[in-house]
This record gives sequence, structure tokens and C-alpha cells, in this order.
Amino acid sequence: MPNLPTRYKDTIRKQGYQIDPVQEQVVDVLQQLLKEITAPKSLWPFSKRQSPQGVYIYGGVGRGKSMIMDLFFEEVPQNLKKRIKKRRVHFHEFMIETHDWLHENRAERVDDLLPQYADYVADQVSVLCFDEFHVTDIADAMILGRLFTALFAQGVIVVSTSNRHPDTLYEGGLQRELFLPFIALLKRQMQVMPLDGDTDYRQISDADQGLYYFFPLGKETDKKINHLFFETTNFKAPKKDILTVKGREMEVMSSGGIARFCFKDLCERPLGAEDYIKIANQYHTVFIENIIFLSADKRNEAKRFILLIDCLYEAGCRVILSAARDIHELYEGDDHAFEFERTMSRLMEMQSIEYHRNHQERFT
Repeated sequence: MPNLPTRYKDTIRKQGYQIDPVQEQVVDVLQQLLKEITAPKSLWPFSKRQSPQGVYIYGGVGRGKSMIMDLFFEEVPQNLKKRIKKRRVHFHEFMIETHDWLHENRAERVDDLLPQYADYVADQVSVLCFDEFHVTDIADAMILGRLFTALFAQGVIVVSTSNRHPDTLYEGGLQRELFLPFIALLKRQMQVMPLDGDTDYRQISDADQGLYYFFPLGKETDKKINHLFFETTNFKAPKKDILTVKGREMEVMSSGGIARFCFKDLCERPLGAEDYIKIANQYHTVFIENIIFLSADKRNEAKRFILLIDCLYEAGCRVILSAARDIHELYEGDDHAFEFERTMSRLMEMQSIEYHRNHQERFT
């Protein structure tokens, strides 16, 4: 029988932290779900009526949501005899796959395709774990309700993390009233668990803060970045790569898995998650230079930067940045303030010794 509470306590102690009572509550709920999934009499696929509730974990940045979900995922047994099949995926990536599948299997109406796509997903997975569940795009908002209704009807169990309570998903979005039934569906099919507190665990790690974040912009910073790039690449001359994403081409200067970009080429052009995931998968180290001050009138640039860091973080990349200001003063505005807090926390973690230790295999 999987024992998530023991796994959680062992992990926390190895990391040198104290057991967090709020985290323990979420762990206990997930352990109960594990019991239901692995019970001897449980048969897959569950019917809609029999299917256990999934779990929706939400809270502020750096509170351990992804860590706990990943421990749960590792404890779910792959049991083909009982048809237990699991997958852990970032929500960005899942929605890209969804749009690609719908595009490749075009019919007159998306409504006709969504049940077929739900069949396709349910055939591959019975426990689906989403990291960073959030909705900012009207196309996604219109798809999710019908898709998840079909997935839940197939007995798929969903566990997700999010920075937002379901009631605030797609807040302020176009035609949000059409999205409200999906929120009600999530709250029926998933147990909503808060995971919040006063501690951002990303910012108390054994970090060498500032190691890979240089500011302000100028000759001295350029000198440091140039030296670090050539030192990191063992002074090998960079070459030009061409990355192709759905017919779009990106020129990349790279050497041995290390890529060098200017901020304007990544965030001042109409790029999206597909482009950033391609970069994250192709290169283990990414230099992002000349990041501008993201003032209130730079909403699109800020949104792309947030998405870019999400994708690089999810892939375990090393990032080396030069920017106009200190990271805590880089963004000014209200539109993406909530999301940028997560970006700052992730960038802080990505400077830490622990982060580099955890992803060392990618860098060698």
C-alpha cells in the first residue's frame, strides 16, 4: 500500500525543513485518494458515479504544491492489469496537445470532436496530474468545460496544482459567464484544498542569490555575461541553430546545449508556449539578455516573460539573465502582478544550489 505521509516526512527531513501542518492536511487527503485508487476491489475505468473525487491544490508561490503532487504521482502504481495508467504534465503542454489534436482531426464543430478527444485521453491515462492549472485564453476557456465533463464521465481522476482558487480562474476574462459551469464542475469533481502559509520555501533554500542574475544593464554587466557564456561553453565558438515550430523559424546562437537570446527576440515577438517549450527541451542552459523594465504599458512582454520562465522552470533549465533592474523591481503594473510573483519566486529558486543539484543531470 502506498504511504504518502511517510514519503512526505522523509522528503521534508532530507531537505532540512520542518513538517508543515498545512502541507500534512493536503498529504492526508491525497493518501485517502491513493487508498481508493489502489483498493483491491477498485476496477478501472471507474464509472462517473463510482469515480473518487480528484484533488485541486491551490495557494501562493513556493508553498510546496508541486512537490506534494509529485510525491503523490510517484506513489501511484502503474498497474496495467488494473488499468491504472498515470501521467504528470504541465497545463500549458496539455492544452497545446489538445489544440493540436483538435486541429489535426478537424470536423465541422469542435463540440463533435471533444468527446472523441476525451476518449483518446482516457484510453492513455486514468490518473492525470496537472501542474500550474490556470486559464487566461478564451479558446481554452471555451474548451475546458466540455472536455472535462467528458473526462470525468470516463472516470479519469484529476489532481492539479494552481495559484488560484477555482472561483477566481479566468477572472476578468471575456465571456466569463460561459466559463462558470466549468468552475462548478471542478468543485463537484475535485476536493479543493488550500495550501498557503507565511513561508516561501523557494526563498529559504541554500541559495547563492544573484549568481546568474545581473543588473543593471551596461558595459560591466555585458562583460560579465560574455565571460560567463564563453566560460560555460568551454570557449567553443557558438553556431546558429534554426528551431522550427509549426512552420515558424527561430534563429538561436548556441554551443553544446547552451543557448543565447536577447529579451526582445523572445518576448517582444508573438511567441507562445509551444516556442518556449521547444527551447526548454532543446537547451539545458538559456541566457536571456537585456531584459527591459516591465512597466505597466509592457503587458504583452510581461505575459510572455512569465510564460517563458514557467516553461524553462518546468523543464529544469539553468537560466542566466541580465536585466535593467533588480528582480524585485523589474515589473510594475496590476495586470500580471499575481503571476509575476510566481515568476520572481521561481527565478529565485533557479539561482539556488539545491535547484542546480536537483537538475545536474541536464547540465552535464
